[in-house]
Amino acid sequence: MFRVQVFEVLSRAWKPQVCAVQVKYTGQMYACKKLDKRRLKKKSGERFALLEKQILEKVNSLFIVNLAYAYDNKTHLCLVMDLMNGGDLRFHIYELGERGIRMERVVYYTAQITTGILHLHSMDIVYRDMKPENVLLDAKGQCRLSDLGLAVELPKGKMICQKAGTTGYMAPEILRQENYSMSVDWWALGCSIYEMVAARLPFKDFREKVQNEEVTRRTLEDDCKFEHKRFDAPTKDIISRFLRKKVQHRLGSRGDDPRNHTFFKSINCHRLEAGLVEPPWVPKSNVVYAKNMDKFRDTSEDEGVKFDAKDEAFFKEFSTGAISLKWQTEMIDSGVFDELNNPNLNGAETVWTSRMCIIL
Repeated sequence: MFRVQVFEVLSRAWKPQVCAVQVKYTGQMYACKKLDKRRLKKKSGERFALLEKQILEKVNSLFIVNLAYAYDNKTHLCLVMDLMNGGDLRFHIYELGERGIRMERVVYYTAQITTGILHLHSMDIVYRDMKPENVLLDAKGQCRLSDLGLAVELPKGKMICQKAGTTGYMAPEILRQENYSMSVDWWALGCSIYEMVAARLPFKDFREKVQNEEVTRRTLEDDCKFEHKRFDAPTKDIISRFLRKKVQHRLGSRGDDPRNHTFFKSINCHRLEAGLVEPPWVPKSNVVYAKNMDKFRDTSEDEGVKFDAKDEAFFKEFSTGAISLKWQTEMIDSGVFDELNNPNLNGAETVWTSRMCIIL
């Protein structure tokens, strides 16, 4: 059985809720992302939810929040993933002391983010939602990409023109609705580095009240300005290269590895990929790195939504568990693997049900 503690609510079209949970028999802690079935149907988000789950099943990286289980109950679809209790980078930029993150941390986080993006790109997956809010820190201070709800798999040579992402981070080719692929992630990373340093976006100031159309105009027409004193030469250069408006001139978009840039000279990439580079900051175990949540609602606001046979088929397709490496490792380490292969038990589903009961 899982023990449940609310620690964050993420904002998306279908408003998923994220809770910390603990597996009863293994003691392993996870985060459970809950998607309300009725709200998901009302917002026509079924395809994105299933796509996110399928992509999460494929990835296995130290720099991406990995999937452990996927299942459903009467009211929710549930994705059980790595627990990241150090908060997201947006919280660290704006809520902890002076706005912004010191440069040593910026370089370290950017190296890990870049490695995570390269892993996705090696699998022909475009992230499309790179922003500090979607980069989470674990208990050791390592960061990982999260929320792959907008990610899409594009086989070699295939492109897409769908408008997707977050205002202020979308690349010019997305805004123009031109064909694009991996290049958009590097633009968004450039915006994110800028934000970590200056506590504002390149084309939108912090809390500036401006229409999205104006942000789009600035993105397409204006040059990036570096007015903050914390921008040193390597940082200015790598951001400028990521924010090249022409894709063919953008860093990372020509098959090159951005980690070769002098910005990363203090990082040993081989040790980083092995998880051997010590983080410059470690979260305190007794601190919750998230805004206080005044209210947490566990009931659906869309009671009028009715499910049909097509919906039930979708729920069944989503609720396939997950045969990820993380799941396999946990089953072996905890001894549950032996039970799964016990001929006296009524199949794996019996053990799965007893282990995966969750209090909601």
